[in-house]
Amino acid sequence: MRKTIFVCIACFSILALPAQINWPKATATNKPWTRWWWEGSAVNEEGLRWNLEQYREAGIGGTEITPIYGIHGQEQNFVDFLSPRWMELFSFTLKESKRLGLGVDLANGTGWPFGGPWVKDADASKSIYLKTYSLTAEQQLKEPVVYVQEGFVRTANNKTVALSAVRNPVSDNKNLQELALDQVQFPGKLPLKALVAYPEKGAPVALTGRVDASGKLSWTAPAAGKNWTLYALFEGLHGKMVERAAPGGEGYAIDHFSKQAALNYFKRFDQAFKGYDIGYLRSFFNDSYEVDDARGQANWTPTFLSEFKKRKGYDLLNQLPALFGKDHADKNSRVIYDYRSVIDELLLEHFTVEWKKWSDGKGKMLRNQSHGSPANTLDLYSVVDIPETEGNDILRFKFATSAANVTGKQLVSSESATWLNEHFLSSWGDVKKAIDLYFLGGVNHIFYHGMEYSPRTAAWPGWLFYAAVHFQPVNPQWKDFHALNTYITRVQSFLQKGRPDNDLLLYYPIIDRYSEPGNALLQHFDGMEKNFVNTAFEAVSKDMIEKGYGFDFFSDRQLQHFAFTSGNIVSGGNQYRSILLPANHFITDESFEKLLSLVKAGATLLVYKELPVDVPGLYQLDSRRNRLAGLTRQLRFTSQGNTKKATIGKGAVWISEDLDALMQAGSVRKEKLDDKDIYILRRKNADGRVYFINNRTDRQVEEWVTLKNDATSVALLDAMSGAKGLARWRKKEGAVEVLVQLEPYASLLIQLFDTDRKGDPFPYQDRSGAPVVIKGSWALRFLEGGPILPAQQTIQTLGSWTDMEGPAVKDFSGRARYTVTFNRPGNAARYLLNLGVVHETAEVILNGKRLATLIGPSFTTVIPASALGKTNKLEITVANLMANRIAYMDRNQLPWKIFYNTNMPARLKENVKDGLFNAAGWKPLPSGLLGPVTLTPLK
Repeated sequence: MRKTIFVCIACFSILALPAQINWPKATATNKPWTRWWWEGSAVNEEGLRWNLEQYREAGIGGTEITPIYGIHGQEQNFVDFLSPRWMELFSFTLKESKRLGLGVDLANGTGWPFGGPWVKDADASKSIYLKTYSLTAEQQLKEPVVYVQEGFVRTANNKTVALSAVRNPVSDNKNLQELALDQVQFPGKLPLKALVAYPEKGAPVALTGRVDASGKLSWTAPAAGKNWTLYALFEGLHGKMVERAAPGGEGYAIDHFSKQAALNYFKRFDQAFKGYDIGYLRSFFNDSYEVDDARGQANWTPTFLSEFKKRKGYDLLNQLPALFGKDHADKNSRVIYDYRSVIDELLLEHFTVEWKKWSDGKGKMLRNQSHGSPANTLDLYSVVDIPETEGNDILRFKFATSAANVTGKQLVSSESATWLNEHFLSSWGDVKKAIDLYFLGGVNHIFYHGMEYSPRTAAWPGWLFYAAVHFQPVNPQWKDFHALNTYITRVQSFLQKGRPDNDLLLYYPIIDRYSEPGNALLQHFDGMEKNFVNTAFEAVSKDMIEKGYGFDFFSDRQLQHFAFTSGNIVSGGNQYRSILLPANHFITDESFEKLLSLVKAGATLLVYKELPVDVPGLYQLDSRRNRLAGLTRQLRFTSQGNTKKATIGKGAVWISEDLDALMQAGSVRKEKLDDKDIYILRRKNADGRVYFINNRTDRQVEEWVTLKNDATSVALLDAMSGAKGLARWRKKEGAVEVLVQLEPYASLLIQLFDTDRKGDPFPYQDRSGAPVVIKGSWALRFLEGGPILPAQQTIQTLGSWTDMEGPAVKDFSGRARYTVTFNRPGNAARYLLNLGVVHETAEVILNGKRLATLIGPSFTTVIPASALGKTNKLEITVANLMANRIAYMDRNQLPWKIFYNTNMPARLKENVKDGLFNAAGWKPLPSGLLGPVTLTPLK
């Protein structure tokens, strides 16, 4: 298997005296936070206090409250969202959180997307529908200009609901939790928005005012036009409902393109907050757009035509054939670009900016998932205080982290560990691997997905959310959760300080995609998925990740704020060495003019393959094309090997198909050796630079890592064990080489100091002998869990407890303790204790003293000689997954699926039975201490 090390440069600050290397003092923001679902908002003061105390004890730094659907049997405890009682509970939560030192964010709605019962038809998401008619010269239209919507209903709970059973308006339905509506369109005629007649040749004719209430058109097609095509636009409700809505939150999703809809939406919160102190609240939150997760598209707003004319300078009604792809290819491309760019502007200005103004008025920050929307993700992220990403792809993360870096934001959050595996199948080690990938992508503010408010008395497995890891006190691994949280806290205490140290700014060519007609009017953007597959932009981005070049994406709007100062391109207070255009076909003349102004000031512009050759859009096309051509003519290239160079002003423009040659021309550092898989991202701080190194293989790694920076001193810090000290390092050809030792999927922080530091050496694990297996009789005692506690046993050979006789051990999920005595194996100064294979977490106690809590994927810790006697007692408490007990419950049809709305879906089709998740077919998963347990003498 290939040896893979990801290296992420994180922000780091060494505190205290020069002679010491210490971990920073942790803050609440350094700690991992969590989404906190309130099911049915069926919470009470006692339960809130108990849940929050559990979180604080486990090392959580704060919560984001998101109410969702309710629990069967708890109907009498449901509390309507934003009602006076709900506000009392929210206020209590703020006070308790402040007492416990926990931060609080609040979702500006229930479930997702924004919406609710106060969203009336005028403010709900809209769709535009097209109907065409054909006429010949001197002919009148016989059929009425009418669009009759058939209507339909879709639910989120796999239950069929007759449309006749749903009342209109939706808010009149008293059983919305039971209905679990996802999208509703009621039957009937849709209002006519516009009717325009287009001749084979000549100007279109507006006919909207000639249609009466019955749809009859009073108009005869002129002879001069020969054959005419009539385009009729009808406006209707898209019908998308709030998904996973809580009681009091069910209703239509808002029209994100309407300023008035946004203003009206937030008025409901103004009313609810009146008279309550929300001063302790840190931030409001919005989940990803996801209005498109429905039939059809939310692609219209009532004022769109006037907004379009104001922004683009022409009447869209004169270009409807091109809008719907029926004109010649070039015009189709230009009109669809204009349409999509107006949608982009409306989503940015009418929703995101208005939301920001509203939150600023409350003195609160905004945390937003901008991905998945039909607009420029980078620009949407730029408006808010904390961009948030999700998923498992570094390039997807980079849209949030790039927006933060380019605009100078300090925090980037992530919805972390969403549905890593089927519910009940994720270990803390699995979560750590996912979290490390976020760190490598530049995220520094982890939000678990997530925790469920669950009463202390709730039957096992408690209340839960389907698409999540079970971050709950009833999880057998919960008592070891603090180890994962301490690890994340230590890493984030570095990542949240300092500044990024990326060299390159990579242009985001969204206008190429806006100009690409398709089957739908809108595209929705989420990382590289769908929109940029097999493009040069994707290829360049992946290549730079693989080769270790540090870069950030930037947008046309962000570009206008760039400056060139002291030999660097500066944006958001951060410095970059060069800009790269990724073979994009289109660019606006304004953007290209700005790029050349930076070059004239001294910047380096890199062009992959070829310069952009055209401007997008239709309005004033000739003048904009001429302007771009004039700018391009300023560049006079000469060949230099496999590159071409044009000097203009104090800077230069380079063109090449060789990406590495471009990077060299742009002085972009490559923090990676050709013979190693080493991925590098950088951050810098007052002390120098810091690297977060993560071994993402299942093999041990010991090697010298080359870092392309200078240093006077170098420190290593292990965020999992807490070990720290001065590294073994050496200088070589203007770089620094540092010796690292990494267990499978382990990580280290490397701090390069600009000044001399003194201190203890880092405790490397240099072996002085072969591993010795700890043998003997192991006492196995089951401590807590269920469905029943198996009997205590004595075993000679370690293995999964599910391999033992009887159903009790095969169905058991919980914690068990292994105890053995052993003699000291020699006189080494230290020993490496390796537990071998563990399912899933382990607490290690030696001679009555806690040694370590290990969460995997590897399970090792160092024992100092002073901790060992001639004879020693080793106790290892192991927690397994919840899977075996859930399988037992499903095999015996014991009730635990108690949820409204979705009850509950499976992640994988092989776990589906009767349309829902079912674990009855699962075989017992390995559990416990499988070993072998060894001691290896260390120098």
